Amino acid sequence: MPEMTGEFEPDFRQEEPWRIFRIMAEFVEGTEELARMWPSVSMFGSARTGPGRPYYEMAVRLARDLADAGYNIITGGGGGIMEAANRGARESSRGMSLGLNIELPHEQKPNEYIEKLISFRYFFVRKVMFVKYSCAVVVLPGGLGTLDEFFEILTLLQTHKIPPRPLYLVGTPFWQGLLDWLREALLTEENINPEDLEIATVTDDLEEVVQGIRKTLPPSETKGQR
Repeated sequence: MPEMTGEFEPDFRQEEPWRIFRIMAEFVEGTEELARMWPSVSMFGSARTGPGRPYYEMAVRLARDLADAGYNIITGGGGGIMEAANRGARESSRGMSLGLNIELPHEQKPNEYIEKLISFRYFFVRKVMFVKYSCAVVVLPGGLGTLDEFFEILTLLQTHKIPPRPLYLVGTPFWQGLLDWLREALLTEENINPEDLEIATVTDDLEEVVQGIRKTLPPSETKGQR
């Protein structure tokens, strides 16, 4: 039974429609903040990869290079690869370092390199913000959350539900086994088309990533536009 605020009036905040208002509020706040941050690159990766490890340092360098080229950097706001990307962007004199944090039962503490932090209660709202306000996506090695983001973006691109944009997988040794499985299992069974395997580019060349994104969307021509 809904909680009663008066003799006959139920407290509508205890009912499901109230949840819609909270969802709408998250969409409004995220849209207001991120629409001003175009063009941005979303970077994903493990929260468990600490400083000094190869992929952490790669994320720092890549984010710094992208920020130097005029792109803002969006991460999930936590530690590991996310921290590395925010750190790289913060070290640049150009791009902004943005974090989209998520409220979890075991609280995810935002990393110290974020210049603009937006917090979300709902994963799906946060995902929309990552995709809608990025002109390119870079995925470094990570766990289930990273794979979830990768496959969702891959599916949106494959089904043409979002405009085309570069999608890079950085870390060939990490990703090669997954790509081989997609080719041997899904493609062999004709569950995907050969061109679906070409949507994402796998590379360890950070300069290739930066130049590929710049070629697709030069930031000097699109700053502040969406």
